[in-house]
Amino acid sequence: MQSMGLVLEVKNVTKNYGKVRALDDISFTVKAGEVVALLGPNGAGKSTLMKLISGFLIPDTGEVRVCGYSTYKDILSVQKKIGYMPENNPLYPHLTVIESLNNSLNLHGVWGRKRKEALEYAIESTGLQNYLNKSVATLSKGYKQRVGLAQVLVVDPELLLLDEPTEGLDPIQRIEIRNVIKEIGKKRTVLISTHVMQEVEAMCSRVLIIAKGKLLVDKSIKSIKTTINQKNITLEKLFCEIVLKAYENKNT
Repeated sequence: MQSMGLVLEVKNVTKNYGKVRALDDISFTVKAGEVVALLGPNGAGKSTLMKLISGFLIPDTGEVRVCGYSTYKDILSVQKKIGYMPENNPLYPHLTVIESLNNSLNLHGVWGRKRKEALEYAIESTGLQNYLNKSVATLSKGYKQRVGLAQVLVVDPELLLLDEPTEGLDPIQRIEIRNVIKEIGKKRTVLISTHVMQEVEAMCSRVLIIAKGKLLVDKSIKSIKTTINQKNITLEKLFCEIVLKAYENKNT
């Protein structure tokens, strides 16, 4: 059974790659309507965690549940509840934008009136109205990211997983995609893996920080901002302090 109001439950999850421990006994929950930032240095375990939540990987120990469904025991039900845009945003360059969206709908078996409504919502949310008949290969990186977002939105997910959604974008494209995600977050539960601190402050209601596979921080953005103001430092500086301390403790 799904815990009241919880979209995501990660319980005592550990994941190893050979002798390397990518995630070490991580636990947290995400409620409906939250936009949560997942922060950590390269190699911290962020992408591994995203893959575990989406069901592409299975934890060695512990459990992940999405809308009450286990990613291990009921992966098909989980996949109906999530929209996952991985870091490399896989797209078919030979398809047009509208063909890409219809392809996602076909794979998820969405038809009839619901299909029409889903297309309208995804297209409007991502601002792709004037690009539907353009080939994906001809689009800028920023608009390719919009197509990736639209592909996961069109299937009406309860949980949206975005792994580095603004990676490789120029400053203007970053702002555009940030605004798109901010609007999406008003109607969806979102978990965003990112390195960009401005995005965290602009879009997110809560912050998770992991390093060396450990969950170091799980606080509301309001609490984080209070700490920042008290210390008179930036979020980036606070993040560095927390992560460096974790690495120092690991080596002592």
